[in-house]
Amino acid sequence: MTNPATTKRSGPIPAQPGPGEAVEAKNGMIPAALGGMSGPTGPGGPSGPGGIAGPGGPSGPGGPSVPTHAGGAVIPGAGPSGTPGTRPTVKLREAAPDDPPRYAPEWLELREPADAAARAHDLLDPLRIRLANLPGKSGVVIHDLGCGTGSMGRWLAPRLDGAQHWILHDRDPYLLHFAAVASPRSAADGSRVSVETRRGDVARLTADALHGASLVTASALLDVLTREEIDTLAAACAGAGCPALLTLSVAGRVELTPPHPLDAEIARAFNDHQRRDGLLGPDAVTVAAEAFSAHGATVRLHPSPWRLGPEQAALTEQWLRGWVGAAVEQRPELRAEAEVYLNNRLRQCAAGELRVTVHHTDLLALCRPADGAS
Repeated sequence: MTNPATTKRSGPIPAQPGPGEAVEAKNGMIPAALGGMSGPTGPGGPSGPGGIAGPGGPSGPGGPSVPTHAGGAVIPGAGPSGTPGTRPTVKLREAAPDDPPRYAPEWLELREPADAAARAHDLLDPLRIRLANLPGKSGVVIHDLGCGTGSMGRWLAPRLDGAQHWILHDRDPYLLHFAAVASPRSAADGSRVSVETRRGDVARLTADALHGASLVTASALLDVLTREEIDTLAAACAGAGCPALLTLSVAGRVELTPPHPLDAEIARAFNDHQRRDGLLGPDAVTVAAEAFSAHGATVRLHPSPWRLGPEQAALTEQWLRGWVGAAVEQRPELRAEAEVYLNNRLRQCAAGELRVTVHHTDLLALCRPADGAS
């Protein structure tokens, strides 16, 4: 991975270690520079859900205390800190110049196979038809919002024919390095794929910023947006006349096998946590579908669940810590029960006895082309 990528602001990006080559953590922990990230993302959100305090937990002193399982620390970035009002990945609000990165690449790498398996392949054919009918195009330009380490590009680019230019947006320059150097270099038919990176603010996205775009993509983003931000996104895509493929938004439903009497209560508390500070959480897909439809788009929805079994034990462990941690952060009175529940679930996970389905929904919005083409 030595191919340089270009950035709009700073020219060539030197090759950096990809997600699988992240810097070694000191004493087994992720360096502070990679920080625990914030924002109440859903069970499948890029941050993973919830913040869990305790040794290495991202909530920090004063946060809800759900002990970590012996021998396992929470990956920074696998759950939000206790800081209210902050957002992950895409910079949605003004922040201080030294505002720390939100994600550890290790978390994004851990969830990438489950994301790839979950994304809705059934939405690709209508998308391919739209892209193939673009007038006078020798290739497509794809804007990936909140790209993280670039998993959407690695999944989608090899499934589309024709030359592609990906514009990767993220608020974290460190993750942009990962995304750029680990991006695919060829499409399904062998055509060239090129990339550039931009630090972006989706809350200020406009049709002008998307001028010339063929497609907008994002993963696990809608559920950390407000109603106004989703309308801004829909308006920008409609104004630019480009479709949007928005994947892996949490649906608010989780199924664990074997079941436990506390499952439903933890799920309700987690969903309430998702809706704090005006964020939409599990309501986001419905709101987005309404917003894109109001702007004249044809909207298609398709389920995209994570299905986690013994082969995904490491991801399930981190997901459990975050899911329970967010529930306790929302309802501190659950702390004592949640500690017992979490330890029990972690033992089941380690023994290969636990299976989890985390429901998500993918959305394809086919906006009317700005030039009137079909």
